[in-house]
Amino acid sequence: MTPRIAIIGAGYAGLAAAVELTRAGAEVAVFESSRVMGGRGRVVEKDGLRLDNGQHILLGAYTETLRLLRLLGVSPKRLLSLPFVLHVPGRLDLRAASLPAPFHLAVGLLKSRELSWADRFALLRLMRYLKRRHYVLGEDYPVSELLARTRQTPLLVELMWEPLCLAALNTPLKEASAQVFANVLRDSVGAAASASEMLLPRVDLTELLPVAAGQYLARHSQEILIATPIKQVCKVAGGFHLEGDPGGSAVFTHVIVATAPYHASALLAGFDELTRLRAQIDELPYEPITTVYLRYDEPVRLPEPMIQPSGCQVQWLFDKQAITGEQGLLAGVISASGPQHALSREDLVLDTHRAVEALFPQRKLRAPSWSQVITEKRATFACRPGVIRPRTLTPVKNLFLAGDYINSPYPATIESAVRSGLEAARQVLRSQSRPD
Repeated sequence: MTPRIAIIGAGYAGLAAAVELTRAGAEVAVFESSRVMGGRGRVVEKDGLRLDNGQHILLGAYTETLRLLRLLGVSPKRLLSLPFVLHVPGRLDLRAASLPAPFHLAVGLLKSRELSWADRFALLRLMRYLKRRHYVLGEDYPVSELLARTRQTPLLVELMWEPLCLAALNTPLKEASAQVFANVLRDSVGAAASASEMLLPRVDLTELLPVAAGQYLARHSQEILIATPIKQVCKVAGGFHLEGDPGGSAVFTHVIVATAPYHASALLAGFDELTRLRAQIDELPYEPITTVYLRYDEPVRLPEPMIQPSGCQVQWLFDKQAITGEQGLLAGVISASGPQHALSREDLVLDTHRAVEALFPQRKLRAPSWSQVITEKRATFACRPGVIRPRTLTPVKNLFLAGDYINSPYPATIESAVRSGLEAARQVLRSQSRPD
């Protein structure tokens, strides 16, 4: 039987798998329940505007994502490249210098006027602590404990480590995995200078990779079925059948389930041998992400494309005009769970607007003419010590998993999703070369 692979989910993981398999000459069919590709990194339309369902930044350390973008012919100009920078207006300005590692960060520390020598020594102490252990902690514990062990100053915890932990792991300091946080530091600020560069998409997240991947697959005569929800994967003679496939009786030799984890369990309900795996997936804890969009009729330019505002619930504020050219549009991000999620939409908008107002004390800033709040209640799994994440391989032959929740050294990021998709594709190709 000619190998034919079904990929359920057209997010970054599923599309990475589809492109990799296509490059190897395989026949694939991609099924997506939504009308828009991209999964958690997708565009939504609100009041005639195209908005990302969440703000994502890429890092220079996202090697597989960047390789995939190059393969698909995506122009580098679609990413705004910035040196590693943490900017809290009036409180902190820490930016890497244009030098090789580790001098890029060392010079950045020396030039940051807001940091005391105690702050500088504390930061270096943490990095030395991790490097001496080759970034392997031996046991996992919360990030807050790692910061206590290395005697981090209150200023660094508040303005650097907590925001970075929330941005990378989407989990509060007292709950987040120190080992995963160490992995992130190892491959970003602890690696080459280029690895810590921040890459901000100049286009929406669907346009960045999913559209290019869809065009690539179409050029290679692969099948992409949008707005086609699959209800369940069923085992049949010769392979698998998908309940909900408009192809009716089509049989696939391999299946990659590349949906969000809370959809994956139902898709696998027909397999008794997957009871334990499904329970493992169902037990994954989740953390939300909220994006607060504000649009002003007057010019509102932030001091940097991405800053940390003070005195509000929003942890990061993006200047969309500087990044994408959308005039007067700001996007604020609230990561992880906390009391902020008890606030109403109106309160979040007002709270964010007041923080923006404080950035312009010399003028009276009028209220935004338009606003939108988008909350993904299960945006990512909670990256805590001891959380058991499933692997790509399942106990069912030729049935694989992909997604940013799959077991890896990293938290739930675009890079994790892409890497999981590539690994699932490679497992499919290995299975074809192995004898039964």
